[in-house]
Amino acid sequence: MTDDAVIFDRTAVRRHRDRAADAFDAHDFLHREFAERLADRLGDVRRSFDTVLDLGGGAAAVTPDPAPRTLVRADLSPGLLRRRTDALRVAADEEFLPFADGSFDLVTSCLSLHWVNDLPGALIQIRRALRPDGLFVAAMLGGDTLIELRRAFLEAEAETTGGTSPHTSPVADVPDAGALLQRAGFALPVVDTDTLTVTYSDMFGLMRDLRGMGETNAVTARNRRGLRRETLMAAAARYHDLYADGDGRIQATFQVIWLTGWAPHAEQPRALRPGSAGARLADALDTEEKPAGDKAG
Repeated sequence: MTDDAVIFDRTAVRRHRDRAADAFDAHDFLHREFAERLADRLGDVRRSFDTVLDLGGGAAAVTPDPAPRTLVRADLSPGLLRRRTDALRVAADEEFLPFADGSFDLVTSCLSLHWVNDLPGALIQIRRALRPDGLFVAAMLGGDTLIELRRAFLEAEAETTGGTSPHTSPVADVPDAGALLQRAGFALPVVDTDTLTVTYSDMFGLMRDLRGMGETNAVTARNRRGLRRETLMAAAARYHDLYADGDGRIQATFQVIWLTGWAPHAEQPRALRPGSAGARLADALDTEEKPAGDKAG
C-alpha cells in the first residue's frame, strides 16, 4: 500500500471508537439496526455455521441463529470490544487480520469496512480466512451517506473561508463494491443497497450521534485546527435551509451497501458456457427469432 492510498487515519479511527465506548449504547441506533438486518439475511441462508468471525463486532454485534460453536468478535477498538462478553474477543485491524487461512465458515462485518484504507486487500484476507464454500456478508456505508451534511459543510466553508476541506469520509459506490468482491476472488458475488433516513431537530444533534458512535471525521487530509464557529453556525443554517421538513426537522441519509460472496468451492453453481443452452429463448416466448441487425416485422 502506497502513501497515496492512506485516506483514513486509522489511529484516529481507533481513538474515536475507544472514546465512544462508555456511552455507545445511547447512540448505537445505526449499528443495531443494520446488525439486525444482517442477522435476518443470514436467516435466509439454509445452513448453519460452526465457526464465525464478526469483524467490527465491538460496535455492531452480529450473532447467527443457530448460535455457532465458535464465535470470534474482532474490532480495531479494544474499548468497544470490552462491551462484548458473549464471544472470544480479538483486538485486530481489518487491514492486517491475524487469522490463519481457512479458519471460518462465516465472516460478517457490520459498518466497519468504510474506514479501511486497503479495502481490496482486506477483502482478500477475509476470503482467505474462509473455508471453501464459506460465506461473507457485510454491510458497508455507501456513497450517499450523509450527503446533506457534506453539502452543508462544503457550502458553508466556501462562504466563510473561501476554501474547503473534507468533513465526511469518501466511501465506495455499488459498482465499485461488486468489482472489489470479484477482484478479491469471491464466487457468486451479490451487491445491493439499503437506505435509512433519520431526522433531527438540528445539525448538532446529528453530530452528537456521530461522535457518540465513533463515526467522526478521520480522513487524513482533514483540517486538524478545528472548525471556526462562524463556519459551524453557517453550516447548521445551510443544512436547515436545504433539508428541513414541514416540522422544522432536518433529515440525514445513511446508505448501506450489502456485500455477499462465497469462498470458491468445486461444487458451487457455475454459469453455463455460452452457446450451451438446450432450448431457444424464442420458443419460450412463442416468437420468431431474428438475426442481429434485422428489423422486426
